[in-house]
Amino acid sequence: MSGVLIAAPPPRRLGARSRFSFGIGSIAYGVKDNGFATFLLLFYNQVIGLPATTVGIAIMCALVVEAFVDPAVGFLSDHTRSRWGRRHPWMYASALPVAIGWWLLWNPPHWSETATLFYVFGSALMVRIALSAFEIPSSALGPELSSDYDERTRLFSYRYLFGWGGGLAMLSLAYAVFLVPDATHQVGLQNPDGYSRMALFAAIVMALSIILSSIGLHHEIAHLPKIPRSDATLGAHFAQFRKTIANKGFLILMAAGVFAYTAQGISFALSNYMYTFVWQFRGSDYQWLSAALLIGAIGAFFLAPMLTKGGNKPRVGTALSIISALLLVSPYVLRLAGLFPEPGSPVMLPLLLTIFGINTACSVGAFILGAAMLADVVEESETRTGQRSEGVFFAGGFFVQKMVGGLGIFMAGVILAFAAFPAAAKPGLVPGATIDRLTIVFICLELLFYGLAALCYSRFPFGRAEHDARLARITASAEREGLPHAP
Repeated sequence: MSGVLIAAPPPRRLGARSRFSFGIGSIAYGVKDNGFATFLLLFYNQVIGLPATTVGIAIMCALVVEAFVDPAVGFLSDHTRSRWGRRHPWMYASALPVAIGWWLLWNPPHWSETATLFYVFGSALMVRIALSAFEIPSSALGPELSSDYDERTRLFSYRYLFGWGGGLAMLSLAYAVFLVPDATHQVGLQNPDGYSRMALFAAIVMALSIILSSIGLHHEIAHLPKIPRSDATLGAHFAQFRKTIANKGFLILMAAGVFAYTAQGISFALSNYMYTFVWQFRGSDYQWLSAALLIGAIGAFFLAPMLTKGGNKPRVGTALSIISALLLVSPYVLRLAGLFPEPGSPVMLPLLLTIFGINTACSVGAFILGAAMLADVVEESETRTGQRSEGVFFAGGFFVQKMVGGLGIFMAGVILAFAAFPAAAKPGLVPGATIDRLTIVFICLELLFYGLAALCYSRFPFGRAEHDARLARITASAEREGLPHAP
């Protein structure tokens, strides 16, 4: 590594302010993810009246285009040099465009079907690119703030806690405050005025979370690794980019993400259909659902660091992925077998929500560990390339998430078409054969994709011992050569 700048951060524990600020910004991402995955397809299908399949295609196209923008955002973030460091200029600049784009998305004009589909595509693309300009640089701060194996798990636990907490809080408000029945809309999820009010409130929340996170982490700029300005040509930059992403650990995590986020995209996009038409939720049932999922997310906040303390992230991530998949599909399997309590039974809701809460804890825990493992890849790559490329790696993670998240939404639309699910459907009036077809396909796809994600986690090439040994070699090499290094 002679002549290579060693810029690894110290393996330090961060203060509460930094952890809190690192986490709070993901509220914006959680609100966005919840809106896209849970309500957007349903809104344009059941409220605006567009076909589910074509809406799914429009949303998927926006996600695919944005996914190809993300690597550029990560690359530019890595190569930005300013008095506010590499990340903060992007973070601050994203707040206003995110808020504007989110409001536009949920307030479509009264255009033709084709024009409205283009509107969905354009407004969805705007808000997602704007949020990427915050989320990618912000996430890339994780491995820059500390190189400690366990501290990174704790950091991303905060991020997922706030992301899920923000998304679930908005979900609860949607069901309790915004999407409620009125004189002309018997089903609250089909109330267009509620979506407009919810969009305005969510836009303000998203912008505030971005600004508060950026301000709260501003004091950390002085402690981040000092990366010199590069005078390499554009061709050399892209050659370095290709070398960076040709990393075994990174590629394995990206494969795991392909499968896990496809499964999650299908599950989220179909969730309201399942809650409303399979389990026939009404009124306060949705509030209990939000509470159960939030308890699960809080459980993951404690579970992931606890299970990996003194252990290895890949093994724990594999186990959590398998358990979460089995829990997710178990109520549907039991329902088809006639062994689960029927809708209306006093036992059904508590049992169902208990299973969903534990499933959420395991699923979110697996995603936390995936993000923490991605942070650990940074130093492994640095020893091979001499470059710290946090932005590139996390952009790659978001690239996969959005590519296959869009695929998940598209597949949900196809599944609904395959099941012959009616538009403007009424709970309790959808044919049983339609519900069963929907359920069977859902079970098969969730088991397949989450199982493949678990297999990928099990193949991750290094754990705690290798990471700690690598940091020791980096520090020793820097001391021998008189190069900057973590104290």
